[in-house]
Amino acid sequence: MHPTWTEQWWPISYVQDLDPKKPSRFTLLERDLVIWWDKSKERWRVFPDVCPHRLVPLSEGRINDEGLLECPYHGWSFDGSGQCQRVPQALENTQPNNRRSRCASLPTATGQGLLFVWMGAPDAADPSQLPLVPALEDNPESWTVQDTFRDLPMDAVTLLENVLDVSHVPFTHHKTVGKRDNAAPVEAKVTLEDADGFEAFWEEGPRRGKLGAQSTCFRAPQLMWHDLTAKGFGRILTVVYAVPIRRGECRLFARFPFQFQSALPRLLIGLRPRWLQHIGNHKVLEDDQVFLHWQERVLEQAGGSSAVERSFFMPTTSDVYVVALHRWLNANGGEPFAGQRLPPRQTTTELMDRYQSHTIHCRSCSAALANIQKARPWTWALLWGSAALVGIEQGSAWSSVGLVTAAVTGLVLRQLNRWEQGLTVGNGQAPRNR
Repeated sequence: MHPTWTEQWWPISYVQDLDPKKPSRFTLLERDLVIWWDKSKERWRVFPDVCPHRLVPLSEGRINDEGLLECPYHGWSFDGSGQCQRVPQALENTQPNNRRSRCASLPTATGQGLLFVWMGAPDAADPSQLPLVPALEDNPESWTVQDTFRDLPMDAVTLLENVLDVSHVPFTHHKTVGKRDNAAPVEAKVTLEDADGFEAFWEEGPRRGKLGAQSTCFRAPQLMWHDLTAKGFGRILTVVYAVPIRRGECRLFARFPFQFQSALPRLLIGLRPRWLQHIGNHKVLEDDQVFLHWQERVLEQAGGSSAVERSFFMPTTSDVYVVALHRWLNANGGEPFAGQRLPPRQTTTELMDRYQSHTIHCRSCSAALANIQKARPWTWALLWGSAALVGIEQGSAWSSVGLVTAAVTGLVLRQLNRWEQGLTVGNGQAPRNR
């Protein structure tokens, strides 16, 4: 794989979604990793997710009472530097630490609420070079940031192509975050282009100029953001990290920072639970998930990124972002999994999964789902109790109480079912086509 992709800091999780009491797993550039909290050094550690003893995944283990990462198979335990500190099967005078019993401890750093890991030569890791958004470093307390993530069934390059392309929003996201009537020519210009990415400027901006001019920045190979200051509202960023998991799969980290001109919007956004916001984010992501999954397979058959100028017909300036992305890609090592074929096309049902692609990895959504499932039996019990009250006390005031309680409980049960579905699976019906 070209150094463009390996000699990089990559975000692998929001810090708030990591549990310091147990290890978690992530796959980055086809490399399985285990993430865990080193209590003795008070920092997150990342190892290759394999025990040197018998090659089982350490992410299936635990963090033991000594604060060590313990293998689930035979209990070998490792400190934050990767040194093996305990082999339960060894004799008392045996030293557990051996060159072959070590785990590699990859360089890690945190920034702007994200955990990053360095995938290149360890000596080259420089935490001062994390791919961060400069605007969020300036007076960070003034920003209100909503964030989400999801494992998507497409290459990171496909995702970047999609989020850089501003002209698709009125059509693809009609009835979610877009409106067809807002479609117009996008006379954007690339203002800077080099090996580190590119910058572009759209003077009119979205919604036919109603929001103001928008600038775009692509910081290769994983980060992009759109930046605009909406008239009478405030500054809005759309930030996306596209993280390659393996061929045909990536993790999206999406952030929506707002710098409001008044306190009320900030207050209202803060009242909405994170898990409920994530359900809304899923609906937007699924607007284009199905056809992007198909599109990249058609492009693969046509020759991939190196053939886009022949495969795509892009006669307007609205495609300037896509052209610049592929121009950078082909000048800097090409796609990350060159020569590998995409996996077979998934069904719509598989593409609509939310549980495995998000909820089990999100502390907010997994906790909400658990609470919903706990609440359902009590809701059913209350519903049946209300029905019994109506039957026993017919014609009395208690019967009226039972009717009202039953009606309210039925509505609550219906909403619980909707929320559970929102956290587990999409319906595959794009709002734009209704």
